[in-house]
Amino acid sequence: MTAQVDTSSAVLAPREVGTVFITGGASGLGAAVVDAVLAAGGTPAVLDRVPPKQDVAFVEVDLAEPAPVIAEAVERLVAIAGEPCAIVTAAGTDACGTLVDIHPDVWERVVRVNLFGTVSVVRAVVPYLEKVRGTVVTVGSTLSLRGMSDATAYSASKFGVRGFSHALAAELRGKVGVTLLIPGGMATAFFDGRTEQYKPGPDADLNDPRATAGAVVTALRQPVGSEIREMLVMASGESSWP
Repeated sequence: MTAQVDTSSAVLAPREVGTVFITGGASGLGAAVVDAVLAAGGTPAVLDRVPPKQDVAFVEVDLAEPAPVIAEAVERLVAIAGEPCAIVTAAGTDACGTLVDIHPDVWERVVRVNLFGTVSVVRAVVPYLEKVRGTVVTVGSTLSLRGMSDATAYSASKFGVRGFSHALAAELRGKVGVTLLIPGGMATAFFDGRTEQYKPGPDADLNDPRATAGAVVTALRQPVGSEIREMLVMASGESSWP
C-alpha cells in the first residue's frame, strides 16, 4: 500500500524577483520590464546603447558587437549591480523591406542584435544563474511562429531565438529556468521611423507593454522547480496569431 501525502494545505511561495539584467531596458518593452521589476521589489540593471530613464544600474553596449565585447559589458554590470538571478533579453531591432532591397549589412545587423546578441548575453550570464537556479527570459515574437513578407531579417532572427530557447531549456534543465516570451505588437516606439506602409494602421490593436512586462514578472516569480517554458501575450484584437 502506498502512503498518501496530504498536500492540500501546502503553498508554493513565489520566489523573490531579485536582481534582473535587462537588455534594451531604455525603451519599449525593456523599459516596461524595468518598471515591473521595480514594482515587484526587484533590482533591475540595464544593458543598452542609451541610458534608461529610471535611476538604475546601467552599462552601455551595442548588442551587435562581438561576444567578447558583450561579455565584458556583462561583467561591468555585475560589478555595479551585483550578480544577477535572471536575464530578460528585450533588446531588438528590425529592417523592413524585401530581401533584395535591404542592404546586406542592415539585414545582418538585425540578426546580430536579435539573435547573436541574445545568445552572447545569455552565455555571459548563465554561470551566475546556475548558482541560484535563476531564470532566462528570451523575447521572441509572433514572427517566431510564422514568416511575413518584407520581414525576412526579423523573422529569421526571431525564429532563431525560439529555436535557441528550446534547445537551451533542454540543455539547462534542472539548473536554470528558460522562458520564451512571444509578444504580439505593442504600443511602443518600435514602429517609429518606418515608412507608412510598415506602420500599424490607425485601427491596429496593440498591447500595452506594461501588460507584457507583467507576464515577464510572473515567469520570474515561479517557484524553483516550476517553469513557464513559453508564453504568448498579445492584445485580444491583434491578428498576428493564430
